[in-house]
Amino acid sequence: MQKQSTSLGCFLCGKDNPKGMKVHWVEDLENKRVVCETSISEDYRSYPGIVHGGIVAALLDETSGRAILMDNGYDSLMVTLKLEVVYKKVTPTNTKIQIIGRVKRTGKTKAVVEGEVVLPDGSVSACCTAIIMKPPQNILSGWKEEEEEWEKTAPKY
Repeated sequence: MQKQSTSLGCFLCGKDNPKGMKVHWVEDLENKRVVCETSISEDYRSYPGIVHGGIVAALLDETSGRAILMDNGYDSLMVTLKLEVVYKKVTPTNTKIQIIGRVKRTGKTKAVVEGEVVLPDGSVSACCTAIIMKPPQNILSGWKEEEEEWEKTAPKY
């Protein structure tokens, strides 16, 4: 498995974001998916012992978007057009979880991706389906500050 690139300021993966979660993803090319293994601290809880649903959604959103990067890296960055999350059970804090993302369909400018949060017992606490799209040029121009870090940390095949 190959570690995916990180950014500087992203809330989830940004290495220079002091309030960020500093999680990372690996590419499981054999199974055509990306995987994030992490444990979410009480800092990101809703009720005691339960990860906030917004954090779960953010992790699913990022993981789904990262699934599309397996083919072309930074050149295939997309943004979320629609994210539908289904919460099946609580996601506990301070527990090792996996967030897995897969591409279901790709088109010229959009893709459909899926993600799931898997607990240690193999059950799924939340899942999502997302439609992602190539961003407009004005958004891409704002990503220039991240591009150098992204390329520096990109997997080498």
